[in-house]
Amino acid sequence: MTDVHFEDVYGDFKNAQFSGIPTKDGKNATIRTMYAQLTSTRLFNENYFAFRAALDDAFAKGIRLVALPGDYSDDAQPININGISAILHEYQAKGMRFFIAPGNHDPNEPYDDDEAGKSDFLTRDGKEQKVFATGNAACKAKDPSVICTNELLEMGYERLIAQLADFGYMPNKADLHWETPFSKYPGGKYSYAEAMVSGDVRNRQFEMCAEGEGGIYRAEGEKALGKPYTKCSDIIDSSYLVEPVRGLWLLSIDANVFIPNASFNPANPKAFKGFDGAGNAGWNKVLTHKRHQTEWIKSVTARARAEGKQLMAFSHYPTMDFYANQTDAMKAVFKPGAFQTARVPAAATTAALAAAGLRLHVGGHMHFNGTNDYQDAAGNFLVNVQSPSLAVYGASYKVVTYKDADTVDVTTVALNNVPRFNELFPLYESEYAYLQGSSAEADIKKRWNHAILDTRSYGEFTRYYFGELSRLRFMDEYWPCEMKEAATTLNAKQMLILSQLDTKVTLAQLKDAPGIVPIGASCAAKGTPAGTPAPASQLAADWADATVRAGKLAAAAGLKLDDFASVTAYDFHGDFHRTVYAGELALRDMGAERVRMYKVLMSAFPAAPAAVLKVGAQPSDQNPVHVLFQDQFKQVFSIFKGLGSAKPSDHFTVNLKAKTLTNANPGGLSFN
Repeated sequence: MTDVHFEDVYGDFKNAQFSGIPTKDGKNATIRTMYAQLTSTRLFNENYFAFRAALDDAFAKGIRLVALPGDYSDDAQPININGISAILHEYQAKGMRFFIAPGNHDPNEPYDDDEAGKSDFLTRDGKEQKVFATGNAACKAKDPSVICTNELLEMGYERLIAQLADFGYMPNKADLHWETPFSKYPGGKYSYAEAMVSGDVRNRQFEMCAEGEGGIYRAEGEKALGKPYTKCSDIIDSSYLVEPVRGLWLLSIDANVFIPNASFNPANPKAFKGFDGAGNAGWNKVLTHKRHQTEWIKSVTARARAEGKQLMAFSHYPTMDFYANQTDAMKAVFKPGAFQTARVPAAATTAALAAAGLRLHVGGHMHFNGTNDYQDAAGNFLVNVQSPSLAVYGASYKVVTYKDADTVDVTTVALNNVPRFNELFPLYESEYAYLQGSSAEADIKKRWNHAILDTRSYGEFTRYYFGELSRLRFMDEYWPCEMKEAATTLNAKQMLILSQLDTKVTLAQLKDAPGIVPIGASCAAKGTPAGTPAPASQLAADWADATVRAGKLAAAAGLKLDDFASVTAYDFHGDFHRTVYAGELALRDMGAERVRMYKVLMSAFPAAPAAVLKVGAQPSDQNPVHVLFQDQFKQVFSIFKGLGSAKPSDHFTVNLKAKTLTNANPGGLSFN
């Protein structure tokens, strides 16, 4: 269960000035605003109920071992760590065991951050309330608009390991084996007493420098670099290997890399501001800044094979391309940095991990559902399973079942029905009313669609949430201006016609031919006409011809062109982003007919679209009306197809000996 992002919606700030919103059953809800959720890549509130539902479902299925590969909390605040710890202890008392790996949200920094907080807790009158830790500048200045409490402090490694020791971070007497990358058992013989010594945070540290890992690797690194390492400090590595039942090894890898930055102060090496966040570093930086881990992984994998152990590794970060090998295409067509492509592991990183002997790894971080594999010339084979977040569209958890020494069955359990998922919905009414009644520009921009409160299941709620997330955030953040205009304006019928359009009428002339193509030239730069332009009136005839061709394409697929109009622009960009996150699970929600429509569009574009005229870096308004759309959306639909026809990710079998992935759900929808 990855990326739970647990936030205790009934937690106690321990500040009498703000205890949350009173509920009808006598509780106080300390929740974030709906707007905050709809513009975040994770929910903050309803996932509280989804987590309990997932645990109940897993328990009912007889599952007793649960891995939590990072971002199990909102941001490692005491209010939320205490909350999730209480829940885990509750289910542990029923016979379940939990094994945590850290994520970039827990901890956010290697050391406590006493300045942290959030600005968007919901008040009973629908407004936003700032709640910060006591070290925040606003708290020190006694700002009356801010609630100050150390329940919002963000904890570092030491406090997290102490508070969550029962969930893998420390040995359990019932375990058959437990070790860290630094464990040294006398005579190689395991003992619980020695394991407890190994688990002490003072014995789980290594030297991190700005340029790479220090310690025994420092001299070699400095020689290769040609200068001394700088900003060096000892940091905790919370990784561990545990054998909770005979024959099964769980390898929890702390792949967080907090690199010392320009604010690092050698005189105060535990100041949280002295380190960059770990979100974009991932496995790429593990290879340079946590070199000891690679050596440890090699040792663990070799011992597992020699001793006949079934080894499952998990960490917060993916070990290979998680965009169904569409990363380069996405970089080429969307805005720079869109879709957080900086987080994709380099090919050399994947190769190094496979060479280290890893064969099965479960990751999170991106909130995606997906699977990918890698095999090198030496026969090393690595499968990376991306387990979806419980706090997004496609909310699910993965069940990993070892059928035999080399065969692993992976099933995705979707959380469509979650008891109490709408328990907080009445509290959002005040926020909706406030935003609708406010004339402030900032509030007007935060207005959201009330229909989300009419959703009847968690699955429907998260689907709607992702439509709003696309509208309120992704379209501005990821899509270039002219692509955003098309994707937020055109329905699928208009897209199919545009894919067939061939005209000499330019974007600049659209103002003279209104009502035909529902896009404009506002995103294009003013260019210089080349020769005598075609009359704008020609566009109507060209559009009519394209409509005939589009109708034939639809008919060939057993569809009617007019049916494509049912897929609105809002549907399209929502479907695209849902497929980015959920892969084949998104196609299941679309249904067979819509999938068929998208498949028609995916094959409709010219094999070689005309070149786009530009003025500097911008498209020129002298491009014929169809050129820009066909050039860009041919690429968009190619990416869409790749994301929706990737390697099996719903139910599949991994054969580690044969080095194969086999779809165990052949009836699932695909864009192939």
